[in-house]
Amino acid sequence: MDQHPDITWRGSVPIASRFDDPYFSLEDGLAETGHVFLAGNGLPDRFRDGFQVAELGFGTGLNFLATWAAWKEADVAGTLRFTSFELFPMEAEDMARALSVFPDVAMLAGPLLDMRRAGGFAFEEHGVELEIIVGDARREVAAWAGSADAWYLDGFAPARNPELWEPTLLSEVARHTLAGGTAATYSAAGAVRRALSDAGFTVERCPGYGRKRHMTVARMSGGAL
Repeated sequence: MDQHPDITWRGSVPIASRFDDPYFSLEDGLAETGHVFLAGNGLPDRFRDGFQVAELGFGTGLNFLATWAAWKEADVAGTLRFTSFELFPMEAEDMARALSVFPDVAMLAGPLLDMRRAGGFAFEEHGVELEIIVGDARREVAAWAGSADAWYLDGFAPARNPELWEPTLLSEVARHTLAGGTAATYSAAGAVRRALSDAGFTVERCPGYGRKRHMTVARMSGGAL
């Protein structure tokens, strides 16, 4: 059975009480997603039919909707697949409240919100397939049958949510990454970068978003950002 997050609000930004951390940047969550997860993974330039994004931490769904919007704008024929691992799935009305301040992607949120209102965790329409796998990512990623072209490592801060940054889990992320695949995260913590490197990624520290000086991008052998 899924667990529900304990949320407080700072204006329109949801704060995870369990981790005392916001779900997205207090400055501009959509711009942060574009900088860290899209640009950090070389998107939309790498999109192709069947492109697979995988994510640790679905949260409000903002990263998914931003990726879907970029896919639509890129006008790539075929299907985008998006798989996210989430232990504490957010309720539809909380998602709607958080996403309402981002009109550029909120217009795509209807199917996502309908899915959650119905208690679902997957849908397929308009060239996108979404699956939210509910459970502990340390178990679920290892059991996942897929492999990703791009990973969004978007757990709460490593100091507050260390479970999503454990070396064993990041090794599983690497094992489920295609040759030439990439990963990106807002975190530039040394332990995170070392764990990704030990898992087989080539790791680079890059300029972060907003007040964050640095972020991390990583690449598996066989391709380049």
